[in-house]
Amino acid sequence: MDSMTPRAIVSIIQGFDISPEFIYPLFFFLLLVYFTLLCSNIGLLVLIITEKSLHQPMYVLFCNLTINDLMGNTVLLPQLMAHIISTERLITYNQCVIQAFYSHTFGTASHLILIIMAIDRYVAICHPLRYNSIMTTKAVVVLSATAWAVSLVLVSVLIGLTVRLSRCRSLIQNAYCDNASLFKLSCENVLINNVYGLFFTVLLFSCSMGSIAVTYFRIAAICWIRKNKELNNKALQTCASHLVLYLIMISSGFLTIILHRFKNYPDLRKIAYIFFHVVPSNLNPIIYGIQSRSLRNKIIQVLQRKVTST
Repeated sequence: MDSMTPRAIVSIIQGFDISPEFIYPLFFFLLLVYFTLLCSNIGLLVLIITEKSLHQPMYVLFCNLTINDLMGNTVLLPQLMAHIISTERLITYNQCVIQAFYSHTFGTASHLILIIMAIDRYVAICHPLRYNSIMTTKAVVVLSATAWAVSLVLVSVLIGLTVRLSRCRSLIQNAYCDNASLFKLSCENVLINNVYGLFFTVLLFSCSMGSIAVTYFRIAAICWIRKNKELNNKALQTCASHLVLYLIMISSGFLTIILHRFKNYPDLRKIAYIFFHVVPSNLNPIIYGIQSRSLRNKIIQVLQRKVTST
């Protein structure tokens, strides 16, 4: 392909090799997953916004997580479903860049928001008397804004380094668009892209894993020292779900990154990436909705009012 071709040139997405009899079952399964994700996350977001009693720092973090989940999956799933049932899997370069940008922003913001949530849990469990003075609404808003700003800056540089490259190929060897798939369209030297991509990944995962490890180690140490049954139960209840979701997210993220280096497992890489997007986003509103007593009570009250009104 000529390197001077306009940016709006159409590319072909490789997608999944699916047998004809599985195309529509897979399509409707993903549609159900997406519909469930939309209903649970939007419902949780509306509930937090409309109920004044939930206008607290912890629920501001829930809103960040919910908005991020909605954004990340709306960028990925509708187009993926369209390509599953389409005979021609076409996408313009500009659309591919936008999808890659929002997808990487979703992944980066997920890590940073979960770091803030881990800090919030640490303060709530280890310094309960000082919680309201430390985790104020202003502090949480500043932390959230910082997380989004850092995500946007890091991803903008990542995608910007790729957009500058000319292109000699038109086949995107993936089921979706990400940075690696984009720079593989170029025949230029992509050393800078690889170096920055490695720096980006190491920085994000080191900060993420390090922060989670430190906060949970300190929570465990406090629980061990105090030997308070009520404190231990609170720590287990509030931290176990957060840790499980984090492990799912980071393991699928690691698998996606590693499998980009191995061409023999393309479908496994695609599945891992979709898993990274879909599973935590569907579990977040369910687990956090059940875990938080105030939120759980509000959900029950809303459901009871609906049942009574009918």
